[in-house]
Amino acid sequence: MKDALIVVSGGMDSTTMLYEYREEIALAVTFDYGANHGPKEIPLARMHCERLGIPHIVVEIDVMKKYFRSSLLSGSEAIPEGNYDDENMRSTVVPFRNGIMLSIACGMAESRGLKRLMIANHAGDHAIYPDCRPGFVEAMSRATQEGTYDGIRIEAPYTNLTKGEIAQRGKRLGLDYSETWSCYKGGEKHCGRCGTCVERREALAEAGIEDTTEYE
Repeated sequence: MKDALIVVSGGMDSTTMLYEYREEIALAVTFDYGANHGPKEIPLARMHCERLGIPHIVVEIDVMKKYFRSSLLSGSEAIPEGNYDDENMRSTVVPFRNGIMLSIACGMAESRGLKRLMIANHAGDHAIYPDCRPGFVEAMSRATQEGTYDGIRIEAPYTNLTKGEIAQRGKRLGLDYSETWSCYKGGEKHCGRCGTCVERREALAEAGIEDTTEYE
């Protein structure tokens, strides 16, 4: 039964979830909040949804770009390079991003009679992003269930998986990860040096997938 709304970015994780759960997804939503890499990710999210015949909506959130502080919103030169770890990547946190997105998505789901929200956070995000941790997802799901007539719940089936394990699922699905975007700098090609590029390389290697990403 197609009763789920998925938040899809165009990155590896949410694209994998889009394909894995396509028979359950009635609507995909992508948020344009002014991120450096948004112009690279959003067209890919749209392309995959069109390919699968899943309705897709892009929602603009200007308030983040205007008033929030994060290197993710401040241009490519602000993005740190090196490993995907707590201290190095903390500047990329967009305060309460998932909370805001899920709140909007919840209203959209209830307006369309949908029962579930899906989000592709994973274990590698936990140390860096508070709104990707299991406790946040569980608390937010309680809030959406309490705050809607239909008791809409949040499902995050990748919460305890590594990015490599997610890539393994994508491999079984036959996904071409060159049709996804990871680099937070958002240049013409993946920079290959920032934390998300490093994590992408490691995940593909762990899954035994040839990395055909175009790097600088």
